[in-house]
Amino acid sequence: MLLHDTGLVFGRYARQALRSRFHLLFGALMPLLYLLFFGPLLTGLPLDSRGDSWQVLVPGLLLQLALFGASFSGIAVIIENSQGVVERMRVTPVSRLALLLGRVLRDAALLVFQAVLLVLTALAMGLRAPLGGILIGFAFVGLLTVSLASLSYALALRVRAPQEFGPVINAVTMPAMLLSGLMLPMTLGPGWLDALSHVMPLRYLVDATRDAYTGAYATASMLYGVLVALGFAALAVTVGTRVFRRASA
Repeated sequence: MLLHDTGLVFGRYARQALRSRFHLLFGALMPLLYLLFFGPLLTGLPLDSRGDSWQVLVPGLLLQLALFGASFSGIAVIIENSQGVVERMRVTPVSRLALLLGRVLRDAALLVFQAVLLVLTALAMGLRAPLGGILIGFAFVGLLTVSLASLSYALALRVRAPQEFGPVINAVTMPAMLLSGLMLPMTLGPGWLDALSHVMPLRYLVDATRDAYTGAYATASMLYGVLVALGFAALAVTVGTRVFRRASA
C-alpha cells in the first residue's frame, strides 16, 4: 500500500517536473557556472594531497546542487496550500508518509539528473574519477536531497507565505555552505574554523564524496559520511512525516 501510494504521488509530481523543461535544465545552472568560471582558477593548486582540483571542486558542487535545490523545494507546498491542493489531499486515503516520500523522491530524481549533467560537463573539462566514486557521489546527492526536502516541506507547512519561508532557508543554507567546505577543503582554513565545521552534518558528506572521487572507499571519512547521510535522512523523513500528519489531522 505504501509503495503504491508513493508511486502515485511520485508520478503526479514527476509529470509536473517533466512538463517544465526550464526547471529541469536551469536548476543546474549555478553549479555549472561555478564549474566553468571558478574551476579553471583552481587548476594546478595543491588543494588536496589525494587528488587534483577537479576532484575537490566537483564533489562540493554536487552537494551544493542538492543543498540549495532541496532546501527551497518547500515553496511548492506553500503555493499548493494557497491553492487548496493540500486541503484536497487531506481527505484522500493516501498515507501521510507516501505524501512526503512521493515528493522527496521526485526531488531526488530531478537533482540526480542535474548532477549527471554537471559531472558530464566536468569530465569534458578534465575531471578524472572512478565510476564507482561518481556513482557514490550521486547516492549522496539523493540522500541529502531526501533529507533537506523533507525538512523543507515540513517548514513550508508551518509558515504562511514565501516571505517567511525564504529568510529561514537562507539563514540555514548559507552557514551550511560556508562551514561544510563545499568550495574548498576546510583543512585549508584556521584550526578553529576546521573544528567548528565538524558540527555541520554536510561536512561529512563532502569529505566522503571527495574520497570517493579519488577511489578511496575504505576510509574513516567514507564511513562517517555514510552514517551521517543515512541517519540524517531517517531523522528528516520522520520529522517531515509527523508534520504532514499533524497538518492533515
